[in-house]
Amino acid sequence: MAAGCCGTKKQKLNNSSSIPSCNGTSVVPNGISNGTGMVALPEMCFFCFDVLYCHLYNLAPPKTPTFSNDAYPLFVTWKIGKDKRLRGCIGTFNAMNLQSGLREYAVTSAFKDSRFSPVTREEFPKLSVSVSILRHFEDGDDYLDWEVGVHGIRIEFINEKGNKRTATYLPEVASEQGWDQLQTIDSLLRKGGYKAVISNEVRRSIKLTRYQSEKITVTYQDYMNHWNSQRC
Repeated sequence: MAAGCCGTKKQKLNNSSSIPSCNGTSVVPNGISNGTGMVALPEMCFFCFDVLYCHLYNLAPPKTPTFSNDAYPLFVTWKIGKDKRLRGCIGTFNAMNLQSGLREYAVTSAFKDSRFSPVTREEFPKLSVSVSILRHFEDGDDYLDWEVGVHGIRIEFINEKGNKRTATYLPEVASEQGWDQLQTIDSLLRKGGYKAVISNEVRRSIKLTRYQSEKITVTYQDYMNHWNSQRC
């Protein structure tokens, strides 16, 4: 099931990784460093750019990439401009094969995030893309059983109409916004559609799942440098 930064289905996985640094990219480890090798690679971001370019210009899809095709939950995030404004972010908590998953969500996040209009050809050279591979899912004891800057969180709650709702923020969201745990939880409840007064009782009723991620980011310039290097 596809989801923005607001709602998804839960998928429990337990994997491990360590995060090296890469030239031309940024890697956010979010607390993962146990030495068994990383999953997220710059090539995944280059592939997302390829997929989006082919879609924008009605070209044949890019060839099958060579990176791992193991299955993980994943998100693709597009940002634009020097200030890196969010342009689209959609993914899935269901484990998907990476090659088909990134092919799908590179397009979905660029064109079907309901918060934004579809990405245009004119915007393409201003974009950067991040691939987040989600791992280490654990049930939290309560709504505060997670750490800002380390964990992403997914909450399940009952709204004021008695309907079950879910919402999620990736690990970097709280830190980027400067939120503490309480602010993050309250924002996530609003994002998930809770409209009534948020009381301590409401917060205590939340079922929380925490997770970690590998996130790697590539800019358009990184992508062009990579593309030009392939021609030489």
